[in-house]
Amino acid sequence: MNFWALNLNLYRRLLQFVKPYWTRLAAAMVCMLFVSASTAASAFLVKPVLDDVFFKKDLTMLKLIPLAIVGLFLLKGFFDYGQAYLMSHVGQRIIADLREKIYSHLQSLSLSFFTRNPTGVLMSRITNDVTLVQGAVTDAVTGLLKDFFTIIGLVGVIFYRDWSLAIVALVVFPLAVYPIVNFGRKLRSYSFRSQSTMGDISSILMETISGNRIVKAFNMEDYERKRFARENRRLLEIILKSVRVRAISHPLMETLGGLGIAFIVFYGGYNVIKGVASPGTFFSFLAALLMLYEPVKRLSGVNNTIQQGLAAASRIFEVLDTVPEIHSKPGSKVLSSVSKGIEFQNVSFKYEEDWVLKNINLQIKAGEVVAFVGSSGGGKTTLVNLLPRFYDVTAGGVLIDGGDIRDLTVESLRSMIGIVTQQTILFNDSARNNIAYGKIDQTFQEIVRAAEAAYAHKFIQNLPKGYDTVIGEQGVKLSGGERQRLSIARALLKNAPILILDEATSSLDSESEIEVQKALEYLMQGRTTLVIAHRLSTIRKADRIVVISNGMVVEEGSHEELLERGGEYKKLYLLQFIDGDLERASRLENEQKFTAIS
Repeated sequence: MNFWALNLNLYRRLLQFVKPYWTRLAAAMVCMLFVSASTAASAFLVKPVLDDVFFKKDLTMLKLIPLAIVGLFLLKGFFDYGQAYLMSHVGQRIIADLREKIYSHLQSLSLSFFTRNPTGVLMSRITNDVTLVQGAVTDAVTGLLKDFFTIIGLVGVIFYRDWSLAIVALVVFPLAVYPIVNFGRKLRSYSFRSQSTMGDISSILMETISGNRIVKAFNMEDYERKRFARENRRLLEIILKSVRVRAISHPLMETLGGLGIAFIVFYGGYNVIKGVASPGTFFSFLAALLMLYEPVKRLSGVNNTIQQGLAAASRIFEVLDTVPEIHSKPGSKVLSSVSKGIEFQNVSFKYEEDWVLKNINLQIKAGEVVAFVGSSGGGKTTLVNLLPRFYDVTAGGVLIDGGDIRDLTVESLRSMIGIVTQQTILFNDSARNNIAYGKIDQTFQEIVRAAEAAYAHKFIQNLPKGYDTVIGEQGVKLSGGERQRLSIARALLKNAPILILDEATSSLDSESEIEVQKALEYLMQGRTTLVIAHRLSTIRKADRIVVISNGMVVEEGSHEELLERGGEYKKLYLLQFIDGDLERASRLENEQKFTAIS
């Protein structure tokens, strides 16, 4: 697609966001017409001022023309305010709609999209790129329309005053168009590169600020400084190239304009001396031409802004054009309960070119607790992530109560599943709102009951503002055990029939694990539970243990049955026994028994 067609297509898509506000835009354009007409009229008045007032010394015109000038500028000021406010109003509305549309679309995209695209880059699309589009939609469009109408009005004046001289003057215009287009292409390229680099910088900032503890722990401050400086210098070089193009466009336009005006002064002055034209006619023509030069010169700056905005728009539409891989297909059914259970039927899954799961066949009865164990990278987490359709199977199918989950609405499927993970995701909000996340219509009493069941009520009460205490980004103001119990309270409040526990206690100390384990046992009651565990001591009470290795089910059975077989599970168990985990498990069980007796 060529340069002009691409620009036209991008602008056409941007203008789709203008449709809801066309009445205000029409009113703004009417105001612009009046502003442009006022500008042309001021140039038109130069002839009667010179010929009638200064040369003919007409007292009547001396009284009328100043009043006309005052009225003209009052009208121009009024309509200038109207067009500025209305265009800014439309522009800001469009940008707000565009920003909401991008964010809404991001929420609909699958996990694989976020795996491929760094968080900082996506944040840059919503912030930096949309801001640049704002310039193209508001400032550029306002300037473009106003200058266009002004040019039309002033061209009319110069042709009315002296059509032959006007034709000569307009010969310069094609010479001015080429640098405008050429500079616009270069700026488009530089702008696209600078926005891409800004996304990389945002990504570095996101990683290093959120992971500042790790940076300091590994003494990587100097490395991160150099990494940031390298990207920052790359951005600087691109911006300086853009600055050079912008800087040269203005003097080039000035030079072309100066040459044109010098020729007109010579040619027009010669006609006045020869008596072909009156001084008033010539100066009215010259005033209109000088006024015409300014909007033409501004078109260069407007084009630069438009090109930057279009480069940003192409990146934004790249996100908006991404089709969600996971979606509810037409005619999908609503899942309202789980009565029979879950089945993984000949399930295989690959990420890009690597097969992660291979021909998994597994049945889980409703209310059964099934634990998944195996070495790291074996496919445990990937397997359970297929159940809420974070990813779709490559082959085979996942069934709930005999029906393929791809035939269910995504919303109803996920409403039936509660999740507690090792990496607890909490928001910079109150403890109350974090518990109620996903069930915001619940009463305060229900939130408290969920917190009590999760053994979280006591520590929440001790917070400075109780349930209304803001817990910080990712719950930074809480301990690991407190964050996990808050997450369990959230799952309890959701009250879903299927529960996924992804190494929910692996990062906790002994004391915290006891509290969290009690909360988890309460949470698991009466639910179909899939547990991913690294510590084998935490899943000895599971109804069934499934051992996954290299993406395949290699063993399944109870804890005792698997130990007797002497297979993969026993190897894992003995490894942890050597590391002292069995002793720790016994101590944990004794402490739990003691707590229960007390």
